[in-house]
Amino acid sequence: MTETQRDRWPALPLDEWRDTCETLQLWTQIVGKTRLAFAPMQNHWWQIALYVTPRGLTTSAMPCANGSFSVEFDFLEHRLLIQVSDGATRGVALEPCSVADFFARYLAALLELGIAPGIRPVPVELATVIPFARDRKHASYDPDAVQRWWRILLQTERVMQRFRGRFVGKQSPAHFFWGSFDLATTRFSGRRAPRHPGGVPHCPDDVMVEAYSHECSSCGFWPGGGPVEEPAFYAYAYPEPPGYASYPVRPAAAAYNAQMHEFVLPYSAIRSAADPDSTLLQFLQSTYEAAAELGLWDRVALERIAQEWP
Repeated sequence: MTETQRDRWPALPLDEWRDTCETLQLWTQIVGKTRLAFAPMQNHWWQIALYVTPRGLTTSAMPCANGSFSVEFDFLEHRLLIQVSDGATRGVALEPCSVADFFARYLAALLELGIAPGIRPVPVELATVIPFARDRKHASYDPDAVQRWWRILLQTERVMQRFRGRFVGKQSPAHFFWGSFDLATTRFSGRRAPRHPGGVPHCPDDVMVEAYSHECSSCGFWPGGGPVEEPAFYAYAYPEPPGYASYPVRPAAAAYNAQMHEFVLPYSAIRSAADPDSTLLQFLQSTYEAAAELGLWDRVALERIAQEWP
């Protein structure tokens, strides 16, 4: 890998920023719950996601009494920026502080702008949760690590957009989901799926039922933790078709994780690849083919022919 590639795909072992990662996930959940409170419902909860920007992550525009507003994490200046369509703005510094303090500062900034979000002030999709207003355990912020993580999201989103250009059926944008703290894009076969069993910690089962109402093949990136300790790319199908786990996906470093029911490609394999973009595209494409081939998707109707790939 060239030095330019190393800059684009920086190293980020989880142990180097675990405390910051946990704190930042909770901060994004606070902002994400604002989006849940204000954005109109969309299929599969797409309205709640955040989006990668040239500076960080944004809610995009949300309706409010004053018109519309947005909230953006700026990971270059390390500032949370709230902007309202009437021209008013407020900022909250991104610096070491507890979740409780961040929550209080954020709500105060919104109230100064005449915005009062009715959010449930408790984290979701985590094994152990502490109400935001009482959480003084998580209080870390390493600006260098956060910026490296965001740069990985930038590059991943760029490659995902190339991958998305190969598909003409229903598919999601590149979404950042604050509950699971991952960047993901999902393709759909067009058919209804069996009812999802739920069971995600501190997340109502109906949320998962809506999220997985239709057959899908999903892929994404997350910074590590749980069954896969280091940062990695993942892919899964719902429902998982017979033979999916043994399908020959690429590159060679990718493998099926039986505990997660997902294919996993370590981020280190992308950093060490001679061509990171092509290597990641191999993973995204081959894991999709596993779902589409074994799930009997109508690939002729859903895909752009290879000669027309962007």
